[in-house]
Amino acid sequence: MEFFGIDLVSLIKAVGYAGVFGIVFAETGLFLGFFLPGDSLLFVAGFLAGQHFFSLPILISGLFLSAVLGNVLGYEFGRRIGPKLFSREDSFLFQKNHVLKAQSFYNTHGPKTIMLARFMPIVRTFAPIVAGVANMRYRTFLIYNILGAFVWTVGLVVLGYSLGSVIDVDRYLLPIILLIIFLSFLPGIIAYLRERRKGKSA
Repeated sequence: MEFFGIDLVSLIKAVGYAGVFGIVFAETGLFLGFFLPGDSLLFVAGFLAGQHFFSLPILISGLFLSAVLGNVLGYEFGRRIGPKLFSREDSFLFQKNHVLKAQSFYNTHGPKTIMLARFMPIVRTFAPIVAGVANMRYRTFLIYNILGAFVWTVGLVVLGYSLGSVIDVDRYLLPIILLIIFLSFLPGIIAYLRERRKGKSA
């Protein structure tokens, strides 16, 4: 099954546990991981667990830990080095508007951003960095970090696992992944339309 020319199932099988855990850690903890396919990866990994390629308990435990530790790294990065990001020039791996987008979302939703951002590509990468820049109380950050990581990893993996034994992979997996990607970007699209509407009314 190919997705934009990439066979996700074969790719995830090739990288195994270490690769899947590493991708989730990078996407949630390193600012250069914003382009990684977190949502679809979790779903397909869960699907493969339903096909008995992965052990579901090991998969969920590793992904949950990777997501939590990734955000912790992002927070520490933001707290120690983050302020310099706002004076840094754009590059292939760094775009200042990504940080500003996460900052705007953080200013609107406060600490809940750490949990809500799990389901928003790009924002989920930069939200913990912005939280560190803003010196969010670490205990508050950690609570929302753990809750968000649990809901995100367990929810998508279990969804993929549940469907893995009942759907025809060649027929239904691609449409489901496309739907997940669309739903991931939907909050950002809604926020953009709201801001545009406010700008016109102003």
